[in-house]
Amino acid sequence: VGNRDDSNLYINMKLKAAAEIGISANHIKLPNTATEADVLKCIASLNTDPAVHGFIVQLPLDSNKPIDTEKITNAVAPEKDVDGLSSINAGKLSRGDLGDCFIPCTPKGCMELIRQTGVQVAGKRAVVIGRSKIVGAPMHDLLLWNNATVTTCHSKTSTLAEEVGKADILVVAAGRAEMVKGEWIKPGAIVIDCGINHVPDSTKASGKRVVGDVAYSSAKEKASFITPVPGGVGPMTVAMLMQSTVESAQRFLEKFQPGKWTIQYNQLTLKMPVPSDIEISQSCIPKPIDQVAKEVGLFPDEVELYGQTKAKVQLSVLKRLQNQPDGKYVVVTGITPTPLGEGKSTTTVGLVQALGAHLRQNVFACVRQPSQGPTFGIKGGAAGGGYCQVVPMEEFNLHLTGDIHAITAANNLVAAAIDARIFHELTQSDQALYNRLVPSVNGVRKFSDIQIRRLQKLGINKTDPMALTKEEVNAFVRLDIDPGTITWQRVLDTNDRFLRKITIGQSVTEKGFTRTAQFDITVSSEIMAVLALADGLDDMKKRFGRMVVASSKKGIPVTADDLGVTGALAVLMKDAVKPNLMQTLEGTPVFVHAGPFANIAHGNSSVLADKIALKLVGKDGFVVTEAGFGADIGMEKFFNIKCRYSGLRPHVVVLVATVRALKMHGGGPTVTAGVPLPKEYTEENLQLVAKGCSNLTKQIQNARMFGVPVVVAVNAFKTDTKAELALVVQHAKEAGAFDAVECTHWAEGGKGALALAQAVQRASQAPSNFRFLYNVELPIVDKIRLIAQQVYGARDIELLPEAQEKVALYTKQGFGNLPICMAKTHLSLSHDPEQKGAPTGFVLPIRDIRASVGAGFLYPLVGTMSTMPGLPTRPCFYDIDLDPVSGAVNGLF
Repeated sequence: VGNRDDSNLYINMKLKAAAEIGISANHIKLPNTATEADVLKCIASLNTDPAVHGFIVQLPLDSNKPIDTEKITNAVAPEKDVDGLSSINAGKLSRGDLGDCFIPCTPKGCMELIRQTGVQVAGKRAVVIGRSKIVGAPMHDLLLWNNATVTTCHSKTSTLAEEVGKADILVVAAGRAEMVKGEWIKPGAIVIDCGINHVPDSTKASGKRVVGDVAYSSAKEKASFITPVPGGVGPMTVAMLMQSTVESAQRFLEKFQPGKWTIQYNQLTLKMPVPSDIEISQSCIPKPIDQVAKEVGLFPDEVELYGQTKAKVQLSVLKRLQNQPDGKYVVVTGITPTPLGEGKSTTTVGLVQALGAHLRQNVFACVRQPSQGPTFGIKGGAAGGGYCQVVPMEEFNLHLTGDIHAITAANNLVAAAIDARIFHELTQSDQALYNRLVPSVNGVRKFSDIQIRRLQKLGINKTDPMALTKEEVNAFVRLDIDPGTITWQRVLDTNDRFLRKITIGQSVTEKGFTRTAQFDITVSSEIMAVLALADGLDDMKKRFGRMVVASSKKGIPVTADDLGVTGALAVLMKDAVKPNLMQTLEGTPVFVHAGPFANIAHGNSSVLADKIALKLVGKDGFVVTEAGFGADIGMEKFFNIKCRYSGLRPHVVVLVATVRALKMHGGGPTVTAGVPLPKEYTEENLQLVAKGCSNLTKQIQNARMFGVPVVVAVNAFKTDTKAELALVVQHAKEAGAFDAVECTHWAEGGKGALALAQAVQRASQAPSNFRFLYNVELPIVDKIRLIAQQVYGARDIELLPEAQEKVALYTKQGFGNLPICMAKTHLSLSHDPEQKGAPTGFVLPIRDIRASVGAGFLYPLVGTMSTMPGLPTRPCFYDIDLDPVSGAVNGLF
């Protein structure tokens, strides 16, 4: 701070020394008008900068504003306080914690000079003259903890000469020229002179010379060792500053070694019967999320806190860890489920709790963010269940960090842009449109960047708005959208059946330009699918630009880039692209990010969350992610779409099975949500289980088809018998599973998934010869047929007329080489939800095909797919309430 000549001299010495030994050092200069707040702000920035291993504040502070020096020195993070001046480092030194603190450089240098003499400090009598916080006081402590008998003298000491005469080791830092006389010194003593004083000397050009606090010429005759001034303690102080900086860097690298976690796990207090999910969640006291971030090796500047229990993680962590090996990649999927679900989320959480809290492995769970629609509808939350949950579950199931709201805003901006563009093109001439699209601002007309891209797409290589011909202006301003081809709908994150078909444009201001449209639920938006598949902000933006929203009347695809909205979408989604960090009940880390539909989209959490997690866990760690619905849907898409775009290769498939679902596949009565289970599901029935294992066999085959080892997790319910569970385990092994284990994690937490975790560890060491099911260069129909025959067991496919037209259209438009994302029921391997088990010989009808070009797939529609759920007669919201006193959320499940 300021521009003192002496401070600049000292700083330049330090910078020179740093350069000589390869330390990158910078001088941050603040003016002498800097306030205390300015200095503190600068220090705070350096404290959190992982590229800075140590820094010093040069004293004195040369400012014309009042600054509390003590406050400034204590603001420096102790782990970066290489000058050792903060109260924390001083306190540790005074307590003798020499290995856990930084020692002020001058005392440290003095101690090193004493060691260089070869004289043992232990047992010697030492005298320190001076008691400053920078030299005297820490020097006393340093000598004391090196087992000397120490006396500190100061300005009030009346018998100074007598005390000096007793010293085997004398350290002087009084700031008074030649105060200590040679005759005071004990013969053979070691004398360390820290003083720098100027005395008149007419023989010098400056009229003065530098002397120490000791009369050197007489003292050297009695001392066995003495430091000169200048050239003694000064250079050693600089050397110690360099040494402390290197030590700081070493400590930092050891502490933040990628993959080296020191994590505190939470102990569960299990209760029987198992309480409600929200009771369990609210009985848990989560760790502060910044602690979780620190435990897994994230730097403070890589984490954005959203309160105490959730945070966003910067994508910059991928660049920092780009050279680190990935961990083991595990995907959790399931057999064809009942409408009640079979516990994939619960198993995912139970597995990571077992791997982390019980086997002490580095492990991350990567899960989807749930829609609020089902949370308030009939399904409830999706944070897991029982003693295997992401917590706090109310944060997880509700707004989280606002990602879904950002998607809603971005999606509806595109929808608004489509209808506004149609309206304006219908009501204005080419020139009027051009004048408004490229307005004159202060007499200057200029294309925006996105408009330049549209010109290039049209083959118009001009940048001067005045240079376009009438034909070029027409091509530029006219998207000529065919309203009948619009595939982009408005969205809302609420179940609302009355928005499934609406009429828009009924206000008189829209001049009669009405059309039929609809609302979908937000998680079905292509923007959600883009978020889940993007591998960075730039990739996400490019995918946004490629999203096809309609076709022109000439059949040309109209994209978000054509609408001019791409950049705005990126701005709305700039925070949503960062994964959300949470934790499980047992304190293992979780990324919650993205939640695309598992039927019309690929039903997997984000590529970015998986990539960051794989780097953080290190080569021996595990990342466990979940694929939506059964293996025929979510797992197939995980492999053929997500892994294709991410470049990641899975090591293990965990296939979740339940006795309940297998009984259903064996011919059991219909299972209906909200209705008590028939007795066939609550009483032992080995025949139904055995018959239903055909579905288990087929899903094991589906996973092995991709070359990945399969571990079957038999999720046990309290009504299951030992014989039923044993039968499923035996059948799974006979069907080709690497292993199959019974799991009780819902009731026991990670402990109940311990056998599963050990099986996954073993399977991760087995060969994984991962391969895709198809080459994307195959024709669209061939890719669909391969999935239908190989994964579902169909005899063939049948394309209805609308689907045939789309095959021709998308092939013509250049989208034929995209992966396939089948949209079919999750309740059967076939297209008919009533067909259970493992049906064969059926023909799969393809009603229509749609394109999510930005996300990067085509999705054939097998039957009718609802993209806007409705509310049941008695929705979950009847039970959801807020305690106005405590602020606690009640009734979520």
